[in-house]
Amino acid sequence: MRKASSAIVIGAGFGGLALAIRLQSAGITTTIFEARDKPGGRAYVWNRDGYTFDAGPTVITDPACLKELWALSGDRLERDVDLLPITPFYRLIWNDGVRFDYSNDDAALNAEIAKLNPGDVDGYARFLDYSYGVYEQGYLKLGSVPFLDFAQMLKAAPALARYQAWRSVYSVVASYVQDEHLRQALSFHTLLVGGNPMRTSSIYALIHQLEKLGGVWYAKGGTNALVQGLVALFIRLGGTLKLSEKVSRIDHANGRVTGVTLESGTAHEADLVASNGDLVHSYGLLTNSDYARKRLRSLSRKRFSPSLFLVHFGLKGSFPDIAHHSILFSDRYATLLDDIYDKGALAPDPSIYLHHPSATDPGMAPPGCSTFYALAPVPHLGRAAVDWAAEGPRYERIVLDRVRDTLIPDIYERLDTSFHYTPEDFRDDLGAHMGSAFSLEPVLTQSAWFRGHNRDDKFENLYFVGAGTHPGAGIPGVIGSAKATASLIV
Repeated sequence: MRKASSAIVIGAGFGGLALAIRLQSAGITTTIFEARDKPGGRAYVWNRDGYTFDAGPTVITDPACLKELWALSGDRLERDVDLLPITPFYRLIWNDGVRFDYSNDDAALNAEIAKLNPGDVDGYARFLDYSYGVYEQGYLKLGSVPFLDFAQMLKAAPALARYQAWRSVYSVVASYVQDEHLRQALSFHTLLVGGNPMRTSSIYALIHQLEKLGGVWYAKGGTNALVQGLVALFIRLGGTLKLSEKVSRIDHANGRVTGVTLESGTAHEADLVASNGDLVHSYGLLTNSDYARKRLRSLSRKRFSPSLFLVHFGLKGSFPDIAHHSILFSDRYATLLDDIYDKGALAPDPSIYLHHPSATDPGMAPPGCSTFYALAPVPHLGRAAVDWAAEGPRYERIVLDRVRDTLIPDIYERLDTSFHYTPEDFRDDLGAHMGSAFSLEPVLTQSAWFRGHNRDDKFENLYFVGAGTHPGAGIPGVIGSAKATASLIV
C-alpha cells in the first residue's frame, strides 16, 4: 500500500485516541470523528449534582503502555495526567464474612492467603510463576503483534500449548490453590475484559501479572481525566477531534475505502480509515458491499461478551473503611456465570464490582459526600430480551440492596443522587452489538487470528482498533491494539 498522508479515525475511545496519537506522531494528518458530545467511548463521564461519575473502565494497569504514547513525541504523560497508585488493588468480600485485601505487597498478600489456607501460599507462588510465563508470551511478545494470517497463529501455537491455553483460567488456578475463596480471587479478573473465568483461556492469567508488575492506578479526576490527557496530547501534535459528528457511511470504490460520510451529509476523504467502533456496527457502515454483508453474517455467529448494569450514586458522608475497588461476591460463582453467559437469566443475587473513587480523590464528590458506582455483569440483549426501561428501576434496587446488606446499612438514608445504565444504553449510545460491553467473548477460538483483524482482509486501507480486535478489551488491551494497527500503517 502506498504511504498514507491522511487518516480518519472513527470513534474517540481509548483505542481510537491511541491510534490517532501514533499516526499523528508519525506525520500522518489525522482527524477523529466522534458521535458523542465528549470523547472517551466507554470511558465517558457525567457531571451531575456536583458529583463526577465515570462510565468506566476504572481499573488502570500497565501505565508503561500509556507513557509510551507520550514518549513518541518526546513528551511525558505526567504533563497531562496525574496517576495515583491504589492499594489494596481490590478488597474482595464474600457473604460468609471472609474479606481479602489483594495487592502486590508480597508479605501482606501471603498473610492474606495464609488466613484462608496456609498450604496455598506455596501454591500461589507456583501460580505466580505460571502467570509470569503467560504474561511474557501472551502480552510482551504477542500483545501488540497483528495476526493477519493463520501462519502467524501456528507460530504462536507452541507457546500456547506449553501453557495449556485450552484450559480455563479457573481450571489452572484450581490446580495451584485449594481454597475456593482464593480460586475466585485469582480468576475473577477475566470478567474485567468480558470473559467467563470458567472458559476463558488460561493465557488471560497474564492479567494477574500485569497488576503484580505494574500496579493498579487511578487518574486524578477520574478515568475521563486520562481521556482528556490523551486528547490534549493529540491536539498538541496537530490532530483534529470533531465531536458530535456521527459517521453514517464508510465510502469505498475499486477495492479501497476513500473516506467517510457523516450523518449531516458531509463527505470527508482520506488515504485510510480506521474504526474504533463496534465491529458489527463498523461493517454495517460499509454500505453497498456484498463482502461487508458476508462479514456481518460471520460475526453474527460468534459469541459476544455479556453486558453490564451500572448504578451510579452519590451518598452523603464519607466511607474511609470502603476501599477504592471492592468485589462483592455472590454465594454462587459457576452457576451465576452460567446464568449470565449461557442461560440469559437476570440474577437476583449478582456479584458486584463497587467503585469508590472519592476514597482516593475527594474532589469527585461535593464536600462531605462520596461518589460510587456499582456494576453487575448481566446477559447481553441477544441472550436475554429484557425490557430495561421497565426492569431498570427494579434491578437498581437489587444492586443497591446488595451494597446495603454488605457495606452500607443506611445507604438509602444517605442517598443523594442516583441513576443507572443498562445494556440498551450500551447499544444505543455506543453502537454495541446486542449491548455487549466488551465485544467478542475472549475464548481461545476468538483470540489472536480468530479475533477481529487489525486490518481488513479485503479493503487494504481499512483498519480496526479496540476491544473487538487483537488483543482484546481493557485499557492495556485496546492500547495494544492501537500499537498493532499502527505497525501496519506506519
